[in-house]
Amino acid sequence: MKLGNIHSIETFGTVDGPGIRYVLFLQGCILRCRYCHNRDTWEIGAGKMISPEEVIKDVLRYKAYYSASGGGITISGGEPTIQAEFVRDVFKLAKQNNIHTCLDTSGLVDIKKIDMILEYTDLVLLDVKHISPEKSKWLTGYSSEAALKLALHLNEKNIPVWIRHVLVPTITDDKSDLRDMAEFLKQLDNVERFEFLPYHEMGKYKWKEFDEEYSLSDIRPANEQDVQNAKNIFIEAGYDNFADSRK
Repeated sequence: MKLGNIHSIETFGTVDGPGIRYVLFLQGCILRCRYCHNRDTWEIGAGKMISPEEVIKDVLRYKAYYSASGGGITISGGEPTIQAEFVRDVFKLAKQNNIHTCLDTSGLVDIKKIDMILEYTDLVLLDVKHISPEKSKWLTGYSSEAALKLALHLNEKNIPVWIRHVLVPTITDDKSDLRDMAEFLKQLDNVERFEFLPYHEMGKYKWKEFDEEYSLSDIRPANEQDVQNAKNIFIEAGYDNFADSRK
C-alpha cells in the first residue's frame, strides 16, 4: 500500500464531519488561499511518512468513541487528493472495519483520481472558495470551476456532501455572488448542509514564520451579523439548508 505524507493528527475532532472524528491532515496543497490558516501544509512531499495500516491501527484505539457519537475518520489537508492512492487505501481499510469515512477537499481535483477515493467515501466536505471563477483565481490562485464541476459530479453519484464557504468581508460576501452560490446549490440534491465559515486571522502568524506577506491584513474578521446577512441573501434566493437549521 502507498505511504502518505502527513502534517498532523487530531484524535478528537468535532468540526470536520459528524460526531467525534479522527482527523488526518495530509501534507501538500497547490492552492494559495490568501486567508489560509494552514500555511505550513503547502509543501508537497514534506511531513511524516505513514502507512494506511498504521493509520487504521491508531484509529481503532478510539473506535468506541467514534462509533458511539456517529463519527469516524476524516482526511483533510492541505489537499488530500494530491495523495489519492494513500487516501483510497486508508478509506478502504476503514470500511473493512466499519468506520465512517469523510473526505475534506477544496475541489481542485482530477475527477478520475478522486473516483478511486469516492468508492470508499461516505461523506465529502467540499470547500467552495468562491462562486466566481475569476475572483476565485485572485483569492486562491485557481479558478473555482473544478470545485463546481466536482459538486455536480458528486451529485450525479449521489454522494452526501457538506458544502462550506469561508465568508470574508468585502471579498466573498458580495450580494450577487451569494445569490449565484444559492442558485447553484439549489440544483444539487445531495447537499446535506451548507455552512458559512467566518473568516478569522488565527493562522496569520504562520505567514510570518515563512517570512511572507499576509495580504488580507486590512480585512477584518467576519462576525455573527455578517453570517446572518449572508444567510438572509440565501433565504431570499430560496435556499435555507444551513448547518444550524437541520432537524
